Amino acid sequence: MRADGTRVKGLSPIVQALPYIMPHRYDAQNWANDYVDEDIMRNYIRRKRREGLSVTHMSVLVAAYYKAALENPKVNNFIMNRKVYQRNHFCFSFVILKTRADGTPDETTLKIFLDPADTVFSISEKIKEHIDRNLVAVHNNNTDKFANLAFSIPGFARIVFWLAYHLDQHNLLPGKIIELSPFHTSLFITNLASINTNYIFHHCYEFGTTSVFVCMGKPVPDPMAPEGSRKKLMPLGVVMDERIATGIEYSRFFAAFSRYLKTPEVLETRLDGRAVPVPAAAEA
Repeated sequence: MRADGTRVKGLSPIVQALPYIMPHRYDAQNWANDYVDEDIMRNYIRRKRREGLSVTHMSVLVAAYYKAALENPKVNNFIMNRKVYQRNHFCFSFVILKTRADGTPDETTLKIFLDPADTVFSISEKIKEHIDRNLVAVHNNNTDKFANLAFSIPGFARIVFWLAYHLDQHNLLPGKIIELSPFHTSLFITNLASINTNYIFHHCYEFGTTSVFVCMGKPVPDPMAPEGSRKKLMPLGVVMDERIATGIEYSRFFAAFSRYLKTPEVLETRLDGRAVPVPAAAEA
């Protein structure tokens, strides 16, 4: 038992063997690229903003990913010490740019936990709240404070991260450390389109439990569009740990993920598909 997951049992022999054949996350990384219809995404965002609702490319993409993951839960599994675990929550990590007091650019990493009752609107609000709280010049979130402490004493960082890595391998890393670690996450996402950069295939970190990394790139012309069309696609670079799910399970997940990105309106209600209970007074 771990603070962030439960051991998966009853696996087929080949699935159990994979972490031994490929003991490291970088051994088991598969790369794939996909494209999001930028016209659908942009028109949806503009339509919601005219209604006074704030959504972004990232919030729509995360909502679609989470809804597909709720239907295909093995995508939220992770490997630790050659064993498969089912994560007991869903969260995603991402990096934001900020500016130091002297004007130089800097970065900080944020981690947000989601709930099955979330919608694209609540996810957008969570992202905004976390970004607004962390845009100040000083590093003020718990992850930054922990890193500052680790590097405050010469040689201390090496001891801290060595200890954290080995405690994690033996399921002894405290839950509080896992909670603030951006590398212990269901999904790591980066939006390179925000800095007008092409997508990349970003590795999944060996430290922690990141099993899927998604990179959003700047929109590009649709090569299949009619001549003279201005239609664009947003490319995605996806890197995934092949040990957590079979090919058919990944296929079903990405089919659902793609379907929800094409119909973002379905993300406006609870992502687990459950109806919101109506109070008796309201029914009357």
